[in-house]
Amino acid sequence: MVDADCGNSVGVQNTGIEELGYKITRLQVIMAMVKIRSYKELIVWQKSIELAVVVFEVTKKFPQSELYGLVSQMRRAATSIPSNIAEGYNRGSKLEYKKFLQNAYGSAAELETQLIISIKTGLSKQNNFEKLTNSLVEILKMLNKMITTLKFKSL
Repeated sequence: MVDADCGNSVGVQNTGIEELGYKITRLQVIMAMVKIRSYKELIVWQKSIELAVVVFEVTKKFPQSELYGLVSQMRRAATSIPSNIAEGYNRGSKLEYKKFLQNAYGSAAELETQLIISIKTGLSKQNNFEKLTNSLVEILKMLNKMITTLKFKSL
């Protein structure tokens, strides 16, 4: 099993890279060792697909009167997260990839807001809210790390 703790730097001996002021994270080492061939291999994409499926299941229980309101908005926001990750990955430039990751991050924040509204209006149950929120927070953290990593790489 690979430790993917992105915050800790990996001690790299005899490379001189630490002396140049660069910090190499475990994530960067792992990414260098394993070339990702498809967006489908990205854990953040996989988790956002799972989240979208759960959002569809949860919103099936909402009243019919919300079908074109909150239900539609939540489903579109949830679907937009993995869609933007996939599109950005296949765009071909790091600058565009970062832009689409930022769009995915924005959609995740939009979904988070809609979840809060659904719980405060009584449309969603607390246990659904906590499950979705925990998953969403994890996705937001992964997207944030990816965006931050791309900011510091030469574009």
